[in-house]
Amino acid sequence: MGVANERSMAWAIAKSCAEQGAEVAFSYQGEALAKRVRPLAESIGSDFMVECDVSDEASIDAMASQLAEKWDNIDFFVHAIGYSDKSELRGRFVDTSLNNFLMTMNISAFSFVAVAKRLETMMNNGGSMLTLTYYGATKIVPHYNVMGVAKAALETSTRYMARDLGVDGIRVNAISAGPMKTLAASGVGDFRMLLKYNEKNSLLKRNITMDDVAGAGLYLLSDMSSGVTGEIHYVDCGFNATCMPTDEASMHKLLSD
Repeated sequence: MGVANERSMAWAIAKSCAEQGAEVAFSYQGEALAKRVRPLAESIGSDFMVECDVSDEASIDAMASQLAEKWDNIDFFVHAIGYSDKSELRGRFVDTSLNNFLMTMNISAFSFVAVAKRLETMMNNGGSMLTLTYYGATKIVPHYNVMGVAKAALETSTRYMARDLGVDGIRVNAISAGPMKTLAASGVGDFRMLLKYNEKNSLLKRNITMDDVAGAGLYLLSDMSSGVTGEIHYVDCGFNATCMPTDEASMHKLLSD
């Protein structure tokens, strides 16, 4: 859930799973997204697409019913959905409107819970649920604003869901990916500055790639991570491990100021 185009992290994960023999279904919202997703699905041999608006519980129910008609069980579920009014991803967080706060929380956080509740019965042999988050859930990132609050709720939901579903052998984890040029990231103000800062100050001195995310996703969805649940797995070239700028030029500038 959440493939927007060929630069989506969700697509990188889906493609990686398909290359290892997985049958993959895709959800989409509206015909505009269907036109983007359909050729990608066809490129990996998938003809199973389901329309779903995660802000509408009846739509989630309908999607779950269609999946149950197609398959007796599923092995994994990937949630890569987030949305907020991009005009409120600038300026001050305290200026966030109530309507946008509630919408952002519903689509970006609660939707993971809502879909998981419908799909858990289809994971009758255990399985893996995975969502995508970002460092702005735990630390202040300029212009991330209400999305940071939603991602914090998403990460906490991941842990509580892992507790609830673990008794049935269902694992629930999240990938906290570093910044990357995706459709979702385009709504964040001054995103180019964010990319450059991460590149300079991550421990690997680079930004992440689609392959980085795809590999982590494949690991967390497969039996290779059979003992891993309730985790926020960072794929950010080590950026989260730092507390100050790590490149010498920035350090010298701080000292000279």
